[in-house]
Amino acid sequence: MKQQYFKNAKRISTLPHYAHISFGQILLFLLDVLLTYRPPASVWFRPVVLLGHVLSLFHQELMKDFLEKRDKGQLLIQRNRRLKENLLRPMQLSVSEDGYVRCGDKVMLVNPAHAEVEAHLFLGGDLSLGATPDEIKAHLSDELEVPCGLSAAQTRIPVGRNTFTILRADGNATGQVLRYGQDFCLATTGGFEDKMLYLSSDHRTLQKSTKRSLLQEAYLTDEASYLSCWQAAFLDPQLRLEYEGAPVPANAKILIYHCGTNRGLAVSRHVFLSTYFGKEAEVAVHTHLDSHRVEKPSNHWMLVTGNPRKDLSAMLDLPKPPAEAPPALEQATDPGAQ
Repeated sequence: MKQQYFKNAKRISTLPHYAHISFGQILLFLLDVLLTYRPPASVWFRPVVLLGHVLSLFHQELMKDFLEKRDKGQLLIQRNRRLKENLLRPMQLSVSEDGYVRCGDKVMLVNPAHAEVEAHLFLGGDLSLGATPDEIKAHLSDELEVPCGLSAAQTRIPVGRNTFTILRADGNATGQVLRYGQDFCLATTGGFEDKMLYLSSDHRTLQKSTKRSLLQEAYLTDEASYLSCWQAAFLDPQLRLEYEGAPVPANAKILIYHCGTNRGLAVSRHVFLSTYFGKEAEVAVHTHLDSHRVEKPSNHWMLVTGNPRKDLSAMLDLPKPPAEAPPALEQATDPGAQ
């Protein structure tokens, strides 16, 4: 009779309704019912009849567990939906009144569009730095796991995952102008109200590096330390010392260096990552220099502020000033050219 029960249990494990339940869990449930369950006297004691009662009880337990998790919001699809809603929640950037960035401002870190001459395939356009949770963990939890990865996406819309707050390294003097050579932190909430993650980095090791290029890694952590301190540097290396201590302009190209390793934050446009949000570019902490010992465009960043004319938008959405007319158009409009 026990052999018949084991054969029936194997058949149960192949049913589509219990595909997500392991065979061990079904077997333990069957053994528990067989040892404790006693059918009424009116029921003919046959293995098929007893198995029907077991299946009915097992289905009731599964349905009860499903309804309890649904009411508490603990289903995987509910957790995944909450995480996605927080990361893609629209955010309001700070508006710069004098053209400079201040401590406490909410900005976007954008790598300006440029042509990648070292590779044929690359992500074009403006790339914004954003939090990228692990694709497997994102389907199992409704919160950002620490440490959390980073990537660069083709978006100009400020949302929870790409909005950063500029903080003083000592945590004081909120509202003061950020200056070149001053230590500061970049923190993001990821769209959550009770979470603050800091942009950090550390020296590359065999176990800790970027996934594709094996460079120094940039990540988000919930602990503010010296590993989360950064400095802004002027773009031109010949004028860098003269601009030391000058205010950092908003929406202008600058360099962002890590204080602990003295390496620049960079985007590898030709290195693609398959993330939770699609194909994005890899972010690393590495200084890319050309033949003149000047930082390449992959190290260029802009601290983008909000658009004063429209809510929930950035200064990148403003139309550019009209370019100068080309020579051919000038000749056509000049009456003395004929």
